[in-house]
Amino acid sequence: MARVRLECSAGVRNPPAVNHHPGYDKEYRLQTVTVATSARVEMIDITSEVIEALRQEKVSEGIAVVFVPHTTAAVTINENADPDVVRDILAETGKIVPFDDHYKHGEGNSAAHIKTCLVGPSLTLIVSGGRPVLGTWQAIYFCEFDGPRTRLAWIG
Repeated sequence: MARVRLECSAGVRNPPAVNHHPGYDKEYRLQTVTVATSARVEMIDITSEVIEALRQEKVSEGIAVVFVPHTTAAVTINENADPDVVRDILAETGKIVPFDDHYKHGEGNSAAHIKTCLVGPSLTLIVSGGRPVLGTWQAIYFCEFDGPRTRLAWIG
């Protein structure tokens, strides 16, 4: 199985708006990125899958949301040029929120829940020219804090 895979769900129609605006009744499909993580904590670049999802939906201008429907995983934007940045982020978040700190939660993954709260479950992206507007060195990262697992990120 590929480590990261893009697929698309059934068509979903936007809910009717109180102040109906032309174009808001367009049907769209929620795109799903499946991520197979291989470590307890890791950050996986999903930028190319987000770009492909926008291309498939013919989104050229506007806003896109990337949402991770898990309580122990997150999504963020950060540098993709130097892999040491990702290593440093994971190392420092491990120091700030250690895995073994006498948490009360019975599943033993409280640190993962806390890290997810700090990073966040979603991103709002500006789309221009069919691509997310990112800085020169920026990428979109899926953040695993309780792996390895098979996870999802939704793009709409």
